[in-house]
Amino acid sequence: MKDKTSQTEIAFFGGSFTAIDRSYMISLLEAAKPYLNGFYGIRISTRPDYIDGEVLSILKDYGVTAIELGAQSMDNSVLELNERGHTASDVEKACRLIRESNISLGLQMMTGLYGSTPGKDIYTAERFIALDPDTVRIYPTVVMKNTALAKLYLDKKFVPYTLGQSVDLCSRLILMFAKADINIIRLGLHYSDSLVKNSLGDNYHPAFKELCENKIFYDSFLSSAKNTGSFDLDVYINPKSLSKFLGQKKCNLNSFEEMGYRLNIIFDDRLGKYEIKLGVR
Repeated sequence: MKDKTSQTEIAFFGGSFTAIDRSYMISLLEAAKPYLNGFYGIRISTRPDYIDGEVLSILKDYGVTAIELGAQSMDNSVLELNERGHTASDVEKACRLIRESNISLGLQMMTGLYGSTPGKDIYTAERFIALDPDTVRIYPTVVMKNTALAKLYLDKKFVPYTLGQSVDLCSRLILMFAKADINIIRLGLHYSDSLVKNSLGDNYHPAFKELCENKIFYDSFLSSAKNTGSFDLDVYINPKSLSKFLGQKKCNLNSFEEMGYRLNIIFDDRLGKYEIKLGVR
């Protein structure tokens, strides 16, 4: 760990750090202070409506270098339905203040919230991109037992996205943020036995990001292959993208072969992460 501390952050996550009792917040920052030397800095997550000039001054004094806002959606009707307690304007104001403080900005969004649609989620991504954050986390909504959302789900008033719908949507979001050069540092919830045991429905997958990246290459290949008029193709990809192109357990490759495609994979490290080129053999 000692060799990696210069690239490692101390993090306060799992709640709204600036919304807790101010003296308790400062006591946590005081506790981290002796360990700051050698670490990159401190990263926190908080609510957009609990950011102002005073709290940002305190955070900077204690070495906070990154703030992630739990924005979740930029559609006010979705925020209201899910009782988030803030508005899209609160997100925009908080982003501006964080930027003016020269603190790294991260935004967190949830797809498939109660009252949302894929169109509204794409709108949120577009608004995020306009705010130019350094990082983004995307969490597809998972219904947990004994929550208000679970009651809506059991009463058939809320229908979550299927896993396939979430994959389709988030594969599009990946490309949107990649085009804007915004780093997605998390896509999908971390696996835990408790999460699986206490969730409802079947739209959670522990390797969600992998499924989305597989989908990107699946769609990109088929779209490009149709234009070649051939089934004997050279496939040019970045070597780091091989597993994404092949798919989980080679599901993409198996599908392509079942369609009659005969592929020769060629590595080209000049290509982008999600870029693919085809040549007729």
